[in-house]
Order: sequence, then structure tokens, then C-alpha cells
Amino acid sequence: MLIDARHIPSGRIIDTEVCIVGAGPAGIAIARELNGQDFRVYLLETGGFEANPENQNLAEDAGLPIGDASYPRACYTRERIFGGTSTVWPIDIGNGNKGVRYVPLDSIDFEKRDWVPYSGWPIDKNDLDPYYQRAHRVCQSGPYDYRVSTWEDETAQQILFPDRRLRTQIFQFGPRDIFSQDYRQELEASKTINLCTHATVLELETNDLAQTVTQVRVGTLTGNQFWVKAKFVILAVGGLEAPRLLLLSNRIQQAGLGNDNDLVGRFLMDHQGVRSGLLTPPDRRIINSLSLYDTRVVNGAMVTAKAVFTEETMRREKLLNICAAFYPRPARDTFNLLRTLLPQGMRYRSPAVESARVLKHAIKNRQLPDNLLSHLTNLATGLDDLIYAQWRKGYNARKNRTYHFDKGGWSRVENPAKQFACFEIVHFTEQSPDPTNRVTLSREKDPLGGRKLQIHWRLNDLDLLSIRKAQSLFVEEFDRVGLGRLTLELDRGAPQFFTSSIHHPMGTTRMHDNPQEGVVDAQCKVHGISNLYIAGSSVFPTGGFANPTLTIMALALRVADQIKVNMAQRSTVIH
Repeated sequence: MLIDARHIPSGRIIDTEVCIVGAGPAGIAIARELNGQDFRVYLLETGGFEANPENQNLAEDAGLPIGDASYPRACYTRERIFGGTSTVWPIDIGNGNKGVRYVPLDSIDFEKRDWVPYSGWPIDKNDLDPYYQRAHRVCQSGPYDYRVSTWEDETAQQILFPDRRLRTQIFQFGPRDIFSQDYRQELEASKTINLCTHATVLELETNDLAQTVTQVRVGTLTGNQFWVKAKFVILAVGGLEAPRLLLLSNRIQQAGLGNDNDLVGRFLMDHQGVRSGLLTPPDRRIINSLSLYDTRVVNGAMVTAKAVFTEETMRREKLLNICAAFYPRPARDTFNLLRTLLPQGMRYRSPAVESARVLKHAIKNRQLPDNLLSHLTNLATGLDDLIYAQWRKGYNARKNRTYHFDKGGWSRVENPAKQFACFEIVHFTEQSPDPTNRVTLSREKDPLGGRKLQIHWRLNDLDLLSIRKAQSLFVEEFDRVGLGRLTLELDRGAPQFFTSSIHHPMGTTRMHDNPQEGVVDAQCKVHGISNLYIAGSSVFPTGGFANPTLTIMALALRVADQIKVNMAQRSTVIH
């Protein structure tokens, strides 16, 4: 059933058994799993079915991140609309469709690693494997099979790394519209799911001891407020909004719900994009042999491959997880000329790039930003970085001109070896958990009176040293197996980041069995609160290099199963 929250009378209290906050992929997956059960579910979505500037303004944060201004503001990583971030997944998956890449976390990502402080999950990959398999069906990707041999054929073979320092990792892809369209129709037709749009959760209210969430206070931009009273509440609102809601819910606990040990909002992690340089093969025919590392359709499923380190190598070299992607480049290219003309500076990490984004946003909204003089100074002193970033953006957007992590298909052109001369090597990296990276509440408020987020973020020495060591090892291994020479292009001796964030915020309500070290337990239930669960990337203790969506979906299905068990137990007790 579909309900518009703007038409619910102020002061009404709605009784239900389960309240899900957030209708992104995780919230939608949980609602579908609970559809048809013998209890009622309210799915609350802050937006509607179309992008709306007024709704999106609720995602505005307090300004530039503190620490490293190259990290994107929170308003650029959250989508206030049914379907959430799935509505902006950008990867070209063919036939005019867009989607996202899927890959599970590696087994080592779940382990406590002595060289990675605060690492270790209270569950392992075996615990999630059944849910990964179910998540594949929900996401309508291929089978839960990441064996390289399944996706090889005579024209697409994996690189053989004889000394086992590197291996090949398969990625799969899935469509985005199933969440905003197909599953919307299912939920609207449901007799047990109430999909409530334009419903922004303002606070989680609890009993006097803050041990049980009693009801959820909801507001709309039209001014009405109402409450949803539920037996169980699930936050499925992403890596930034989940800690924000806990911190906002401070009527009983001044520091916020689940925050007895000052952990809510800490350990903010993301994935970074790093450019190593150009890999030039000794023989161009090698380019034709690497089609497995392009996007391809095999038995109806779109896949690609990347080079990654084996777990033995990561342990021996004490590396964070990282992958290497291959994108071909033509021999004569203005890209090479621009790299020569412009000095190697901060490039995409430059404050000039973020200031340009802030000013563009301010012009669009006809409102001067804070610290205007500072932004103008950034533009003036970082002009070369801004030119590079803007040119690169246009370069990547040109159809049939270049290939990047949102666009593949290069192996399907006629004789790739004739059209391309080298590969650009791009990495997606793991960031280590660091308690000083966090989100807090600022004094600024959004249109509904909720305090806005303030982000504190930077890369630490472990992150930077791991990437540099990994780059050197990739140079050695690519040369060892005959792929050619990878010429590193560094940023003043450091890795050259083309983005500080792939919009994968994680870790801010981390999972740990000990409440002094985590916000939720192994079942994703908030410590000390009997009926509050969190489903999303905020519970990740570590994030590997993998796109987090598949793991988010697996955890969401696991939470749904837990709710079914809890509801069955309550029914047994009542009867």
C-alpha cells in the first residue's frame, strides 16, 4: 500500500509491528523479505518517486569536511528519493541501462589483521555466503559464482601469475531500475507493507532507560508530524544518516542512542580511486589477450576482472586490500600532452576542485556559500588542478573515446591492438578504520530542525604507505609476467588520487560483540537496545576494496531473517 506522509494528520500515532527507515536498496530488500508475513510493516522514505530539490536539501551538511577538504560533502553522497543511491548508479551495463558492480568481500577482509588496527568482524565470510547467494537473486545479477574459470573462454583468459603474489578477481553487474521501478510495484501492491513517502524520521524515541525504541517521530516538509509505534525498528539509511539519527535521538541519552562508548559516527571509511600510470606492453598484441579484464556478457551476465593480491601476499607485505583495473589508451592522445604541460600537483584532491563544486552549487541555489573568500583563493591558487580535473571529466564523458570504471566495452572494438597502445592502471583501495575519521552533529539545522552533519576525514600513514607499497608490487608483477612496464606517475611522491571517495561511506556504527568496541552486535542489533537494528554499510568494521552493495544486501537479508525469528518468538509467547 502506498501512503503519502504529507496527508497524515499531525499528532497521529500509527501502530505497526516493524518500522523500516529508508527505502534504498537495503530497506527495499528487507521490506520484500517481510512481504506477506502475518504482521504489518511500515517502510518510511524521506523522498518521493522523483528527484526533488526540497527533499534533497535535507541532505545538506554543515560545509567542507574537516581534515581533508577533498572528501565530498555529505550532500553529494546521499539521495533523498525512493530507491536511494541506486537511482544514480552510473555504470553502463548495455542497451542504455545503468547499474552497479557486485563482488563479495574477501575472507581476509573479515579477519583481525595485526597490521590493521581495529580490524576484525564478529562474523566471517562463511556466515554471509548463503546471504550473498540470496542477494544475487534480489539484485538480478548472475549466479553467486566468482570462480574465474566460470567466466573464461578461448578469447578471454586470465593472466597467469605463477608466483601467486597476484590473482584475478571477477566482478559482476546488476541493473539499478529494479529497485526504483520493479520492486516499487511489488510494495505498492502489498497488503502487509505500507510504503510511506515524504516521511522524514526526526527522532527515535525510547523508554526512560533508553533500552527500547518505543516510537519513531516523523515529519514532512508540509509541517505535519506523526509517530510510528513499532515492535522492531530497522535503520536502512546509509553510512552517514544512520549515525546522524542515533546522535539526533538524544532526549534520554545526551550523547545519542547506542553511544555510551562514544563510538557512533567514528571509524568513517570510504574507497579511494588511485591512478598509478600507464602500462605499456612490449607487444601490442598483448592488448587483445586481456579482454577478460573488460566488461563482457557471459551466459546472460555482465562481468569483468581485475588484478588483486592474494591473501598470502597481503599478510606477508602487510597490505590493505586493493585491486587494479586496466583501461586502454590510444597511442596519440591529448591526455598525454596535458600531463606533460601541467605540473603534477594535487589534481583531483585539490581544494580548488571542491571549491569549484561548492560555488557551482551556491550559484544554482542563488545563495552565497560560507567562507567565500577562502573558496575564491582555492580557485586562484589551484587553477592548474582545476583545469586538469575539468578536462579529465570531459575526456571520460566523450563517447567511444575512452574507457573508465563506469564505461567498458573496449575489447569489442575492431582489433583493439591497432587502436590502443597502453593501459591506464587504476586502483580502488581499502581505507583502514580510524576513530578520528568521523561524523558529528554541527550547530546548523536543516529545514525540519535536525542538526546537520559535519564530516572529519583524512587518510592516515597506513593508508598511504600501503598504496605505495602495492603500486611497487604491481610494477614488479606486471613486468614479471610480461605485461610490460608500468610507469608510476605520483603526486609529489605520493599516490595520485583521482577521487578521495567513491561515495561508499562505511564504518560509522561498526559491528563488534563487545559494546566498548562496536555499536551493533553480530546480528546488527544496537548494543543495549532491545529492538533497534541497523542494515547498511555503517556496520562494516572494515570495507576491503569491494563495492559494498552486495554485502549491504546480504546483511539486510540477514536482518530480515532475524526479524522473522523475533516475530515468531513473540507470537509463540503471546499464544
